[in-house]
Amino acid sequence: MLTRRHALAAVTAVALAAGLPAPHASADALTKATLRLKWLPQAQFAGFYVALAKGYYKAEGIELTINPGGPNLLTENLVATGADTFGLSGGTDSVFAARDKGLPIVCIGVSHQITPFIFVTRKDGAVKTLQDFKGKTVTTWFTGANHVLNGMLAKEGIKADELKIQPQQVSVTPFVDGSVDVATATYYNELYAIQTRMPKDSLKSFVAEDYGITFPRDTLIVSETTAREKPELVKAFLRASIKGWKDAFADPKAGVDAVMAVAPTLDRAHQDFMLTEVKRLMTAGNAAQSGLFSIDPNAIKTAHDFFLKYSVISKPVDLAAAYNASFIDSVPAADRRP
Repeated sequence: MLTRRHALAAVTAVALAAGLPAPHASADALTKATLRLKWLPQAQFAGFYVALAKGYYKAEGIELTINPGGPNLLTENLVATGADTFGLSGGTDSVFAARDKGLPIVCIGVSHQITPFIFVTRKDGAVKTLQDFKGKTVTTWFTGANHVLNGMLAKEGIKADELKIQPQQVSVTPFVDGSVDVATATYYNELYAIQTRMPKDSLKSFVAEDYGITFPRDTLIVSETTAREKPELVKAFLRASIKGWKDAFADPKAGVDAVMAVAPTLDRAHQDFMLTEVKRLMTAGNAAQSGLFSIDPNAIKTAHDFFLKYSVISKPVDLAAAYNASFIDSVPAADRRP
């Protein structure tokens, strides 16, 4: 099976170079698998949709189904229970939290090499420092971003119960209309939406890196069982995904087209902006040399120690068990650089 799959991959490379459609493995030779996203279809996930549309997964012997995420879905739970094969989870923070709870998941790659979100408030408002968060209404996502918020607050000696932390809605309207003092905003999504309704220079942001810490996010995960019993499937999935992401970055229009073919009601201008920002996040830091989905052990350990120090996690996490770089390292760095 592996020999056949590798041969098919070689033929695929020749076909693509010649501008021909990628050949597909026969249906009975394909391994069914699913990828659970952390949110609904958008350009944040463009590379996966490009890889699916171009047949890269099938060329690697995988019949992949991409399942959207949502506000009430935790990717870590779905992958840990075997409901999904692969998952794009919240981030290093949510991987720590999942392992802390005993969930048998393994990170096989990190998408965003730097913290992809900020905490935003009004520049002319009452919040000037983290200390001013006390007594204020702060909204965030309880899928990982809440751990980052709690860690930053703890570093300043602030307890979570000293402010009103609430789940963040999909809409940014509560922040724009003033009913929320501080909101969480990804660079590629909520911040874009806020800036279309408020002047950019009217906002003040709190950035994790300004507090000496980076939280790599959008982590690719599998269950311990999949990592142990199906290592070649994991490697094949990564190879196909990387090809899709490289194509999305090389031809952003086609990358957004692949997403909008699935979700045609999305705003095109926003998706174009999103893909640009996602490329910046995915090629930052260690990925500039090591390539896409690199696992930076120093960044992982620093984030882990930060969360442990400020009691975001209850006990040390076995990082060697939680993060397995062997799968992504099986793809040469030169092949992973856009």
